[in-house]
This record gives sequence, structure tokens and C-alpha cells, in this order.
Amino acid sequence: MGDLAVGARSGHDEPEKRADEATGDVTGDDVTDDEVSHDAADGPGRGPKKQRSFWKELPLLVGIALVLALLIKTFLVQAFSIPSESMMNTLQKGDRVLVDKLTPWFGSEPERGEVVVFHDPGGWLEGQQAPKPNAVQKFLSFIGLMPSAEEKDLIKRVIAVGGDTVSCKEGGKVVLNGVALDETSYLYPGSVPCQDSFGPIKVPENRIWVMGDNRQNSLDSRFHQQLPGGGTVSNDEVVGRAVVIAWPVTRWATLPVPDVFDQPALNQALAAAPVGAASVAGALPLVLWRRKKRTSGHTAE
Repeated sequence: MGDLAVGARSGHDEPEKRADEATGDVTGDDVTDDEVSHDAADGPGRGPKKQRSFWKELPLLVGIALVLALLIKTFLVQAFSIPSESMMNTLQKGDRVLVDKLTPWFGSEPERGEVVVFHDPGGWLEGQQAPKPNAVQKFLSFIGLMPSAEEKDLIKRVIAVGGDTVSCKEGGKVVLNGVALDETSYLYPGSVPCQDSFGPIKVPENRIWVMGDNRQNSLDSRFHQQLPGGGTVSNDEVVGRAVVIAWPVTRWATLPVPDVFDQPALNQALAAAPVGAASVAGALPLVLWRRKKRTSGHTAE
């Protein structure tokens, strides 16, 4: 049992123990509390702890970065690539835009004038083949570092929202809730607001009417009126609002709502309809009462 057993049997220090004391190697009952704590912390045969090397921590750091990227892509921001010229000159083919996916989680709905990305409502991209990505592109798309090449998404400008009435006569301006819109600030130079007449169309609640800024090169709501929804897009199909052009750096710019959509007249015109209807409904009983009174008077005569 070591030194303790020998010491208990003889009652005297043995040569081995005296040799240990002389050399400073203290064992057995002579170990102090501090030394016990130190040994217990380090463990038998353990020296001071060494820090992990950078290469051992690198996989952990990469894993954390991938998880954060996936969370950001799912809940906050996602990059999308512009595949066509339908939004020129606001957006050009090959631009990368960042789309805000956070605000819809808090109940935010698309608003007039916003540039939004939305899933194909059904039939809008029929016949168009998406490029097939390789394994690396699929992985980068999955974590949000690269636009998805497999999802069928579109990007357009919201012109009207649920409850709005929109129309346009050939060669004229788009009329929204009775107000003609001056769209020169964002339409493609030389582009007319509409080359073919449409409407008036009453946009159903929780849906939007969208159009491209390059009106002569955009298959938007105007060309899908024969499909379910009459060319409108459900708010549930909207991925989010495009807020900034992130790439190329020479094209960096924000995507604000044009001033034309801030006109108070748009909301006043929308609110005027139910008020007018209520006025007519309220006046109807009075008209009928007066007519009945006149009829009674003529009968008495």
C-alpha cells in the first residue's frame, strides 16, 4: 500500500521516505490541502491545459457561420439574381438584389410602388427552363450565399393592392383609384405605361397587381388575366421586398418607393367609394318616404 503501510508498521521513517524528504518529493500524509486541490484539478498525470489550435477550431467556426447564413437566408435577407430585362432600367439582367424577408413575419404586406420577389402563382413561367445548377451552386443556394436557380421566382413592381381599382387605355397612363400615375421616374426610357388597354380591374383583398418597369418587355399581371386570380398575385406568394442592388458594386443602389405612390389622393379616392355608397343607402329611405307622401297627397285630391 505504499509509504503509509510501511510507516504504520515500523513507527519510524524508512530510508525511502527520508530520501524523498531530502529531495523535496513529499507523498502520503504530508501532502497539503492546496496541493490536493491542484492535483485534483489537473488530474493524475496531467500538465497545464493547452489551448486548441486554430485548425481544430476552424471546423466549428465554419459550422457556426453556415448555421448563421442559413438562418439569415430563411428569416432575414436572401439574394436573388435578375434573369431578364423586364425591370430595366431599375434592375438590369445579372444584377443581384437583397430581399427583405423579415418584415412579412411581423404581418407586413406588400405596398404600392415596392419591388417584390414572388413565387410563380402558377403558369406565369410555363415553358421557361431554369438552368441546372451544379452541386456547389446548390449548396451555396441552400445557405443563401447564392441565388437559387431551381425556384421559379419573379420580380416586379407592385402597382395596386387589395381593394384598389387599376386600369389603362392603350397609349395612356395607368389609372389607380381614379388617379392617373406619372411613372416617368422608373419606367424604361421610351416605354409607354401600357401598349394594350386593360381594366378597370378591382384587385381582391390580400392580392396585388404587379407590372414590370420595362412595359414592352414584361409578362406581368396584364398577360395572365385568364389564369386563376385574374392576373393578381396572392400576398402569401410574396417572398419579400427587394431593398438594395448588392452586385455588381458599380450598380449599388437602394430601391425606394417612388413618390408617385405617396399621393394622398390614391387613398382618398379609395375611401370615397364606400362613403358614397353609404350616403346613397342613407338617402334612399328619405327619397322613398317623400315619394310615398306625394303619392298619398295626389290620391287624396
